[in-house]
Order: sequence, then C-alpha cells, then structure tokens
Amino acid sequence: MLIRKLNAKEQPPLQLLLLADPSPSLVEAYLKRGQCFVAEVENCIIGVYVLLQTRPETVELVNIAVDENQQSKGIGKQLVYHAIENARLLGAKTIEVGTGNSSVGQLALYQKCGFRIIGIDRDFFIRHYSEEIVENGIKVVDMIRLSQDI
Repeated sequence: MLIRKLNAKEQPPLQLLLLADPSPSLVEAYLKRGQCFVAEVENCIIGVYVLLQTRPETVELVNIAVDENQQSKGIGKQLVYHAIENARLLGAKTIEVGTGNSSVGQLALYQKCGFRIIGIDRDFFIRHYSEEIVENGIKVVDMIRLSQDI
C-alpha cells in the first residue's frame, strides 16, 4: 500500500470522504483549506485522510475513511500513524481529532494510536448537520474530542 498526498490536479475521493462525514459542503470546505492524502493499492484509492492546520502548532485530522470492503485490515491505523508523522513534518506539536459519540470503533482506534480524550463538544452534530445521523444504533449528537502531543 502506498500513502501519498493527493496531487493538485486530482479530484479528491469524495465518495470515500463522505463515509466519514456525510456533509458534502463541510467536506468541500475543509478540502480547500487542508491537505488530502490517499492510500492506494494497485492504483486504486482505498483510504483517505485530511489534515487541517487549526492553530499555531496544532493540526487536526478532520476526515479519515477506508473503503468499506477494505476495513478491519489495519489500513485505518496505518493512515492515522501516517497523519501523525505528517503533522510532525508540518511542525505541529499537537494533533487533534473529533468523532461522534457513537463511533465506538473510531474511538478505540484513536486511543490505540495514542490519542487521549480531552473533551466533548455537546450537540455538535445537531448544530452542524441538518439531517439526523445514526451510527451503531445510537443517535450521533456530541463530538468526542481527542488529542495527542507529538
């Protein structure tokens, strides 16, 4: 598997990005400000993440997704570690990530990769998404914020 920065002339894998964030307008907004990286196998994009500088010395992993047919193979973990290394290369001292209160698998993944829970943004998904989101049979309401010093 090759993980690389998306070239300026390439179209981002929107369908893949929408697996992690169902709002096309939000995805488009942070794609304009962030750096998009893709994971490829035999020239086929199977994973993606977006890094966004949010404050001096702080980068946020705003989107990470793996093709549904490729999940549970360790690709997400490889993408998270790649994002951490890229954040270091960008001069960041901290990398942050946020995920839904119902994102049990993602919460486990981030903590396995060294992130720690730093807070809850109550009602985030109610404020920022017009349609209800349900994951793992749980309504997505709050954003769990995690951080790692790098």
